[in-house]
Amino acid sequence: MLHSQASQAPRQELTAAVIDAKTRANLSWQDLADDTGLSVAFVTAALLGQHPLPAAAAATVTEKLGLGDDAALLLQTIPMRGSIPGGVPTDPTIYRFYEMLQVYGSTLKALVHEQFGDGIISAINFKLDIKKVEDPDGGSRAVITLDGKYLPTVPF
Repeated sequence: MLHSQASQAPRQELTAAVIDAKTRANLSWQDLADDTGLSVAFVTAALLGQHPLPAAAAATVTEKLGLGDDAALLLQTIPMRGSIPGGVPTDPTIYRFYEMLQVYGSTLKALVHEQFGDGIISAINFKLDIKKVEDPDGGSRAVITLDGKYLPTVPF
């Protein structure tokens, strides 16, 4: 049976334990995602309190982290989502994503509506990928793919 959380506190506490165990074991997010059958982005989001994990994936991850059955059970609950407290984000990395949406949000909206019609891009039926590529001008670039299903507005 699926269970859900009514507050963020239990998953926030578990997230702190996950990060502590991950650091102590010197594991990467990819190490934790390996053998789960899920993407590194989804497993990372789940371990940061934003998604539930299937039972087998929760067991695999908690075993790698040395966390108990209670942690595996909690990882299977539907969390109270949202990782950014109210207001403008202060973490520089998260702020840059906020800034990108402030600058390009209306452009993305206009292009989505022009190409697809009135509707939204799902964050439920969604895939996320990030890749590091070399910049021809030197340094590195981040290629971030947001792949969400288009859901048209349906008049009723």
